[in-house]
Amino acid sequence: MKIKTALAAALFAVSTGAWAFHCPADMKKIDEAMSKNPQLTAEQMTQVKAWRAEGESLHQAGKHQESVDTLAKAMKALGM
Repeated sequence: MKIKTALAAALFAVSTGAWAFHCPADMKKIDEAMSKNPQLTAEQMTQVKAWRAEGESLHQAGKHQESVDTLAKAMKALGM
């Protein structure tokens, strides 16, 4: 039983760390796509920038799943 608990805790720690490293990669992809002047309306660009900023804030707060979800909205709007 102790082995199962330890294994579960280890898997959780690894999965949380994986999300933490996913956020900066997504932010970099968004930044690169935005630097290529995508064909978006001013309103869409404002929304993408807001999602990008919110994703970074969530990442810094340790809310990695929420960050990934928010950054995914920006990536979708950019056609990624």
